[in-house]
Amino acid sequence: MARKRGGSGAKNGRDSNPKYLGIKASGGTFVKAGTIIARQRGTKIHPGTNVGCGRDYTLFAKATGTVMFHNRRGRKLASVVPVEQAAATASSVVSAPVVEAGPSVEAAAAV
Repeated sequence: MARKRGGSGAKNGRDSNPKYLGIKASGGTFVKAGTIIARQRGTKIHPGTNVGCGRDYTLFAKATGTVMFHNRRGRKLASVVPVEQAAATASSVVSAPVVEAGPSVEAAAAV
């Protein structure tokens, strides 16, 4: 019988390189077409409108615009709202009528 076991004494000491997974562009962030939105293993987040999925499940923007995360049928999706669409939405909000809250300061001072 052998007095010592054969083989190396060091059984640990191995580690894999970091993969840098996760969200790269959060919701509301302005991105250009081709920008990586999320790196992931599997489809934890699914591609939505104007978002593509790479062969390693990386999500990337297909259009320039703003990133938006939302849910549909129990799935988490990432979408990009294009610049033209965001500008049209913003202009419709700006054109809303302005209602004054009460009497002006000058009228209160005169009384």
